Amino acid sequence: MELTLSLAIGILFGSGVWLLLRPRSYQVIIGLCLMSYGVNLFIFSMGRLRTGAAPILSKYGETDPATLTDPVPQALVLTAIVISFATTALFLVVMMASRGLTGTDHVDGKERE
Repeated sequence: MELTLSLAIGILFGSGVWLLLRPRSYQVIIGLCLMSYGVNLFIFSMGRLRTGAAPILSKYGETDPATLTDPVPQALVLTAIVISFATTALFLVVMMASRGLTGTDHVDGKERE
């Protein structure tokens, strides 16, 4: 499970960096989104991967704190998902306005010859 998650984080982050270096603004935005998804998975994995564990307290009374899942990374990732959705929407609107004004979607504003 840990190997799969770390491979997914590496692939998302590597693809995001590769797209971030592309000349078109849409690819840059998608690269930023992929990098944010990779960071969200990394933060989520820092809260310990446990299946079937109660997030805070179990319904049976006494619990060992070592068996609990940390709820703080889950709350941070949920907040980050909402914020990244809003900023992605803002980036797309700014990109569309920039393309309408300049006629190109290159990051530097110039088409290559």
